[in-house]
Amino acid sequence: MKILGIGSRINHNEFGKGVITNVTSTMYWVTFMDSGIETISLDSDFEIIEAVTDDVDTISFSEVEQSLISILRKWSDASSITPIADKWKKGTLILQPLDSNLANKEIPIDTFFHKIVMVRDRVRVMEQKINSSKNLEDQEKVDLQQYITRIYGSLTTFNVLFNNKSDHFVGVKK
Repeated sequence: MKILGIGSRINHNEFGKGVITNVTSTMYWVTFMDSGIETISLDSDFEIIEAVTDDVDTISFSEVEQSLISILRKWSDASSITPIADKWKKGTLILQPLDSNLANKEIPIDTFFHKIVMVRDRVRVMEQKINSSKNLEDQEKVDLQQYITRIYGSLTTFNVLFNNKSDHFVGVKK
């Protein structure tokens, strides 16, 4: 099936005459004279009045937006949204020194968790920068990756705080 380009004119059985104003991988966006903008599937039944035969990019704005969001999440230094396990929400982390003359230090677990997530995200960014570096030899990348894996392994103690197992730190698997 040949996909029509933007600007093609059609006559649709239900909506009448219209012009294709956008094309996605599954549908046409058509501005019809009588009913305004409608979406119809690519294989809808309609008469072609005039076909524009330019190459058509069938990627919608939404698909481009989702790709951009994915790329930004992967390569930016921004923290991802990572939920804390419900049982720890609004809890308190208490650090109690051995010396009873010293005061305990209390930290909201949410604050502590946020800092752990920031460490994880920054280690991930560092890992991505190492892997994409053009200045490092492959063996250097492997060596640095092993250090990063050990860092993750050292942080597995904090996995109990994460709501989703997919967010856990993972060290060397045995």
